[in-house]
Amino acid sequence: MLLTSTPEVSCNRTIILLTLRSTMRLLFHHLSTHLIFTAIIWATFAGLTPAAQRDSRVGAVEFNRDILPILSDKCFACHGPDKASRKTALRFDTEEGAFADLGDGRSAIVRGEPDKSEMVRRIASDEEAVRMPPPYAGQPKLSDREINLIRLWIEQGAKWQKHWAFISPRRPQLPQVKNRHWPRNPIDHFILSHLEQEGLTPSPEADRNTLIRRVTLDLTGLPPTLAEVDAFLKDKSPNAFERVIDRLLQSPRYGERLAVRWLDAARYADTNGYQSDGVRNMWRWRDWVIDAFNRNMPFDQFTIEQMAGDMLPNATRDQKIASAFNRNHRTNAEGGIVPEEFRVEYVADRVQTTSTVWLGLTVGCARCHDHKYDPIKQKEFYQLFAYFNNVPEKGLVYNFGNEEPFIKAPTAEQEAKLKDLDKKIVAAEQKFTALQPELAKTQRAWEESLRQAPTVDWSVRDGLVLHYPLEGFLVAGCHEGRPVIGGTPDCELPFVPGKVGRAGSFDGKRFIDAGEVAGFNYQDPFSLAAWIYPTASSGAIMSRIEDFPQGEGYGLYLKDGKVRLHITKRWTDIGLRLETANTLELNRWHHVVMTYDGKRKAAGVRIYFDAEPQKLTVLFDELTWMIDYRQPFRIGAGEGPENRFQGYIDEVRVYSKALSPDEAAVLPLLETVTEIAALPAAARSRAQANKLAFCFLDQHAPKHIQAARCEMLELREEREKFYESIPTVMVMQESERPRNTFVLNRGAYDNPGEKVTPGVPAILPPLPQGWGNNRLGLARWLQIRSRHASS
Repeated sequence: MLLTSTPEVSCNRTIILLTLRSTMRLLFHHLSTHLIFTAIIWATFAGLTPAAQRDSRVGAVEFNRDILPILSDKCFACHGPDKASRKTALRFDTEEGAFADLGDGRSAIVRGEPDKSEMVRRIASDEEAVRMPPPYAGQPKLSDREINLIRLWIEQGAKWQKHWAFISPRRPQLPQVKNRHWPRNPIDHFILSHLEQEGLTPSPEADRNTLIRRVTLDLTGLPPTLAEVDAFLKDKSPNAFERVIDRLLQSPRYGERLAVRWLDAARYADTNGYQSDGVRNMWRWRDWVIDAFNRNMPFDQFTIEQMAGDMLPNATRDQKIASAFNRNHRTNAEGGIVPEEFRVEYVADRVQTTSTVWLGLTVGCARCHDHKYDPIKQKEFYQLFAYFNNVPEKGLVYNFGNEEPFIKAPTAEQEAKLKDLDKKIVAAEQKFTALQPELAKTQRAWEESLRQAPTVDWSVRDGLVLHYPLEGFLVAGCHEGRPVIGGTPDCELPFVPGKVGRAGSFDGKRFIDAGEVAGFNYQDPFSLAAWIYPTASSGAIMSRIEDFPQGEGYGLYLKDGKVRLHITKRWTDIGLRLETANTLELNRWHHVVMTYDGKRKAAGVRIYFDAEPQKLTVLFDELTWMIDYRQPFRIGAGEGPENRFQGYIDEVRVYSKALSPDEAAVLPLLETVTEIAALPAAARSRAQANKLAFCFLDQHAPKHIQAARCEMLELREEREKFYESIPTVMVMQESERPRNTFVLNRGAYDNPGEKVTPGVPAILPPLPQGWGNNRLGLARWLQIRSRHASS
C-alpha cells in the first residue's frame, strides 16, 4: 500500500487511515469484511466503482477493465510478453505493438474504425483458416459479448491505458442510494450501494457490550477487561466511545497489534528458516517497530530508517536497528551449500520484499526474465538488486546466532545496568590508580628483598587449566597400564634435557594421553602454549581431536614447517583452519603460543613465535557448529598415526581464555623473577618488567592493593560477561568496496550477463538529482513515491 508521508502523518495513523472509517462502521453494523474491503477499493479507484460498472453496460468501455482481460486470456499466448512463445511480431501486450503497421496498409487496430481493423475481422470470422485465436491453439472463439466489447472499444477511439497500478486514482462521485438517512460518511454510500444492489439491508447497530469488545480486539488484539466494559457502559457522555479509542491508542498493546501485519510483511523471525531452523535474535528490531507505532513516528521517517537508517549521518543505534528490516530474510547454515548462491538469494529477497511492501509490485517475476504482465524488465530487477548488493555478508551463516554485520542492541534496562557497571569500573580504576605510588614503592622494596631470599619464579596463572612440565613422570600411549600404540615394545616416553628442566622426546610413534580434559567448544576462548624442538617439518604438537585425518576437534600442528591451527566440526564445510606465513627452523627450540577469542572467526586467532606475533594465512573460516569430543587430549599426536610429533616438547600450558599479547610475551621468558629483579630497571625489556609486575601483583603486593586490583578486574569481567549476554541484531551496512552487479541470466547466481548500476524501474519517476544513487537515495525516493501516490 502506498501511503502519505507528510510530517504530521504518523506511520500508524497513515497505515490505518484508509480503513478507519469503514472499520468504525463495522463496529456499529454486522457487515462482512469483504464487503467493506470491496467498498474501499471502489472508493479509491474510480474505474472500479459501481457507477463505472453501470457506465460499461451503456457503452463506456475501458481498456484495463474490459479489454485487457480478453487479450490476456485469449491472445497473449501467441502475441504477448513471452518472447519464447510469441508466434509473430504482432503484439497485444504493448501499445506500440497493438497499433503497429502490418504492411499493405493494414493495422490490427485502427482507432475509431472497427471495420478497417484486422483484429475485428479475424476474431469475428467464421472461417477456421482466418479466425483468431486459431482452432489449433485450443482456444474457443471469442464470445459475442467479447467481440462486441472489442468492437465498441475501437469505435470509441481504442484508448490505451497503462498498467492500472500506475494510473492515479480519481475520486469518484458518491453513488446514489435509496436509504439516504443511513450513510454517516462518504464510504457508507459505497457500502450501502452494494448492499442495495444485492438486495440486502444493513444489520442493526451493535450494542455497547459488543462495541467495546470489537474495538478493543481490533486495536489491541485482546478482549476488554470487565472493569473496562463496566466503565464504558456507565459512561453516558456523547464522546464515551471516542474516549475508549483514545485510551486504546495509548496502550502499549496497540503498537503490538498494529506491528503484527508489518512483521509479517517484513518476514520477521527469530530463527534462520533453513534445515535445523537455528535460533537467531531479531526481536530488538521487532521492538523498534512496536515503539515506532506507539510513538506515532512519521511515515517518511519510518520508511527511511528501515531502508537505510545505517546510512544516515551520525546514525544512532536505533536508526541502525531499524535497518534490520532487510536482514529478516532466511539465512542458510546447511553444510555443502554454495555460499555465493545463497548470498544472491538474500539480496533478491530484499528486492522482492522492499518492492512488495513499499511499491505493491511483484518484481520477483522479473528475476529470470522480463515480467510477463507488469511493466518491469529483468534488467530493472537487477538495477534494484544493486542497491542491496553491498552488504558485507556471506551466504553460509552460523547455525545459531546472528551473522555479521550485526550490532549490540541493549534494552533500556540493560543500558542502565551497563552505565551502572561502567560507573563502578571508573570508580574502581580511580581507586587502583590512587594506589600506584604505594604500589611502586612496595614493589621496589620487594625487589630489593629478593636479593636475600630464595629464588622466586612465576608464570601466567589466570585461566590456567593444564600445565605439563614434562619432567619425567608421564608415560606415552598408556592407559591403566596397557599400551595403546600397536607394535611399540614399551610405552615409556623418553625424557631428555629440555628448555626448562627436562622435556619429552617424541619419536613419531609415542604420545601422551592426557585424558578427558580441555574440551573447549567453538564459542569458548582458549590458548595453547609449549616449547618445541622439531626434528621433522610436520607433526601434532597437542590436540583434542579424533585420531584420523580431518577428524573432529581442535589441534595445534606443525605442517611443512608452519604452525597450523585446526578447529573442526566437519572438514569439508564446518571449521576453522589457518597457518603462519613463516616457518620454524628445525633442530632448535621455539616457544609457540596460540590464542583464540571464542568469536568463531579466524580474525580472533593469534599465533606467536618466541613472543613475536605472526602473520597468518586463513585456509578456511566457517566455524558454525559446536564440537562433539570423542577422544582425549593428546600431546604429540592428533589426526592419525602418520601425524605424530618428532622432536622434543616442553612446558605445555593450556588456558581457558585468550591470553593478551603481554601475557603471551611473558610465557617464553626463562629468567626467574629473582634474576629480573637484579637487573637495573632501565635494562629490563617490556616483557621482563611485566613479568616482575604481574608476579608482585598476583602474589606479593599488600593485601589492600591486591583487593583493589581484584575488585577492578572482577568488575571488568562482570561487565564483559554481561555485555556478551546483551542481544545483537543483524543490520544493513555498506561495504567499503561496492560489489559489481550483473543481470543474472535465468536468475542463476553463476551466470552473469550485462553489468548494471543502481536504478529504479522506468515506469516510475527517476531519483531526483543530488540525492545519491544509493540505498539512502532509494529510501527517500520510496517515501516521496508514497506521498505522490496518495495525493
